[in-house]
Amino acid sequence: MITLALSKGRIFEETLPLLAAAGITVTEDPEKSRKLILPTNQPDVRVVLVRATDVPTYVQYGGADMGVAGKDVLLEHGGVGLYQPLDLNIAKCRMSVAVRADFDYAAAVHQGSRLRVATKYTHVARQHFADKGMHVDLIKLYGSMELAPLTGLADAIVDLVSTGKTLKANNLVEVEHIMDISSRLVVNQAALKLKRAQLRPMIDAFASAIQP
Repeated sequence: MITLALSKGRIFEETLPLLAAAGITVTEDPEKSRKLILPTNQPDVRVVLVRATDVPTYVQYGGADMGVAGKDVLLEHGGVGLYQPLDLNIAKCRMSVAVRADFDYAAAVHQGSRLRVATKYTHVARQHFADKGMHVDLIKLYGSMELAPLTGLADAIVDLVSTGKTLKANNLVEVEHIMDISSRLVVNQAALKLKRAQLRPMIDAFASAIQP
């Protein structure tokens, strides 16, 4: 049995064409089913639905043989014990620093001000500001980052941005682009050895179906 860990939403939807290239069809809609393990048209392949942030952990510890996770999630996880053979070029967005439109970020940086930064990506944020020689106090949040500057909790946020519409609607602006984000295929290293005959053709099929 091959177990593939996916998260609901954009990653799930954009992974479906890649699965199709490998001859795999998920036979139940995750938005309509209450099941957390979904069957496919292949009796020896199943999909488990987990939180996006849990995908690397499931794959690392063998709860899944392979999975699809965003670069942002993998950077926070550390990627320990994971083989990352492919950038799937799906679920694209960017990680950026954003502030209130009336906040002079450039002046704060120039003056060496100690900023409060809200984010769920503490590892990435810490490294980014350290590389700039900036001292920041990181505030870990799990919900809507946009609230933090609006309520005075933080001066800036580090978050994923897709269209930018949410930032604009909340009177926030991007002030720094940290990195581009897309989703990767991750594989359990032990499974790659033990189930190579099943996994390698799937990986190759995914590779051939990746859109530039």
